[in-house]
Amino acid sequence: MTLSDLPLQGSALVEDVQDRYANDAIARRLRELGFVKGEEVRMVARGPVGGEPLLVQVGFTRFALRKSEAARVHISLSGATR
Repeated sequence: MTLSDLPLQGSALVEDVQDRYANDAIARRLRELGFVKGEEVRMVARGPVGGEPLLVQVGFTRFALRKSEAARVHISLSGATR
């Protein structure tokens, strides 16, 4: 399952961030921002038009992501607190 599929107010644990192609700058930046294995993420809100952007929270920080960016983050629902 990917972060873009997480339901509203749902929580999950990051499994990994997958590169879409060699030297994927977006995937690298997501890892730098804290989307790393074992980190809990939560879907806070979705935009009104087409569900974009996605507002996701990692720790105490919130990020607005496009669906294509969130689709790089693979998640697991087991072990999440909510």
